[in-house]
Amino acid sequence: MLTSVQEKLLQQLTTKRGRREAEMFVIEGEKFVRDAGGLVEFTFTANDTPRFAEYVSTETPQAIAAVARIPKMTLKRFAESATIVVLDGVQDPGNVGTILRAALGFGASVLLVESAEVTNPKVVRASASAILRTPWMTVSREDAGAMISSFHRPVYRLELRDGALLPENIRPEPCVLIAGSEGGGITLPVAGTSIFIPHHASLESLNVGVATSIILYERSRKLLV
Repeated sequence: MLTSVQEKLLQQLTTKRGRREAEMFVIEGEKFVRDAGGLVEFTFTANDTPRFAEYVSTETPQAIAAVARIPKMTLKRFAESATIVVLDGVQDPGNVGTILRAALGFGASVLLVESAEVTNPKVVRASASAILRTPWMTVSREDAGAMISSFHRPVYRLELRDGALLPENIRPEPCVLIAGSEGGGITLPVAGTSIFIPHHASLESLNVGVATSIILYERSRKLLV
């Protein structure tokens, strides 16, 4: 059975503030727990607490869950990625999780600006444990411009506007890719080359998670050549 201290911690981790203060979050499923390795503080099942369903996020809970420490990422490690994806106000947890997953698959880092909290249970679930291995950091809107400039890379803005280029025009060198929310677009005042993904005219726009994944895939193909 869980101790009273562990129960109290799990209750704390049900809130964004609690996760931030404890620097921990809840993960679910055998594979996720196994992937977390040394980050795991303790595991628990429905046999350990009658409140198991309150602590996990899925309607049909996995057999096992765990409390894990939020991964720490140095700026040096973060900047080693060939592509740094900047999420500008992407609030949908599913999209953020999808992009973290794509970033892991195609060797990118993710910088979040006023976007969905990475340890949000919906983001964690959508990331399919990529949250543990994808280099990611959060930065305030006020500091985002200076941080992006510090990378000393060409900047590409994923947006449909006059003069926007196709993804094939992204040069095969380290770069920054900025993606905004589907509703608000990019609002960061960071200059860059606009790129877009052509699609059927009947579709207003691509989902930002899908669009970013396509760009990262195209980038990976070019980098491997």
